[in-house]
Amino acid sequence: MAGGLVALFDDVALLARTAAASVDDIGAAAGRASVKAAGVVVDDTAVTPQYVHGLAAERELPIIRRIAVGSLRNKLLIILPAILLLSQFLPVLLTPILMIGGAYLSYEGAEKVWHKLRGHSHAHAEGEEAAPDEDTIVSGAVRTDFILSAEIMVISLNEVVDQPFLSRTVILALVALGITVLVYGVVGLIVKMDDVGLHLSQRSGTGVARLGRGLVKAMPRLLTALTVVGTAAMLWVGGHILLVGTDELGLHVLYETVHHLEEAAHEATGAVGGVVGWLVNTLGSALLGLVVGLLIVLVMNLTVHRWKARSGGGAHA
Repeated sequence: MAGGLVALFDDVALLARTAAASVDDIGAAAGRASVKAAGVVVDDTAVTPQYVHGLAAERELPIIRRIAVGSLRNKLLIILPAILLLSQFLPVLLTPILMIGGAYLSYEGAEKVWHKLRGHSHAHAEGEEAAPDEDTIVSGAVRTDFILSAEIMVISLNEVVDQPFLSRTVILALVALGITVLVYGVVGLIVKMDDVGLHLSQRSGTGVARLGRGLVKAMPRLLTALTVVGTAAMLWVGGHILLVGTDELGLHVLYETVHHLEEAAHEATGAVGGVVGWLVNTLGSALLGLVVGLLIVLVMNLTVHRWKARSGGGAHA
């Protein structure tokens, strides 16, 4: 009996060590997948602050919290089950679906560029245009986040596609949770830095007070800059999804052109070739996103928005 108990305890210990090793493997795989998706995480962080730019300070964090909850819901309840099922049964559909999202992201970025180029005088003919309500802001941010989240999750899936189904599920859930906390934690810090600066400016220390005043002055400019970066990020990520997607679907000319330009820039610039090559690839993706996005804007203006204007719904563009 004693020998049986000892054997049982040995088996339990072995199972515990195996489980611990599995947890370590899952943690390491989640880390690798998160790092691979880091570029899109940066884009997501740059895009989000524009949605609270200009709002009352006391509403910034509640809105960011609502967007973060919507982002996590996107990842865990919609994107994760969808990509797991598609990767298991219909992997061929992943790329076309992701490209539809890339086209939408390109449209969002191009529409902002279009409005900027046209100016806003037409929008103020009858007085100042009413600011969108919080529900509209949150729903718009969550829609944009959906595309970025899908890109993050698909990139992460590609890194762990050789894992068993259950491990793959746990890893992607960890990536979803970790990246959401990271992105919206950083966004919260960014939009509240002016309040931190105001607090520091009231401290007695001269250096600390000077730092606080500097933060207060710098934050409006930073948020404005992030709005520009966020628009560029939409075009970049959307264009990159389309660029890679067309290559995977057999249309190689676009991807190969950008890749050859990237390699040529890399070889021609020596020590900084990696950075220059990356910039060339990024610019090529952004230009593709802008062209596709502007085409969609044109189609929307000639169809949906014109129909709304004629039916009394108001012009969008």
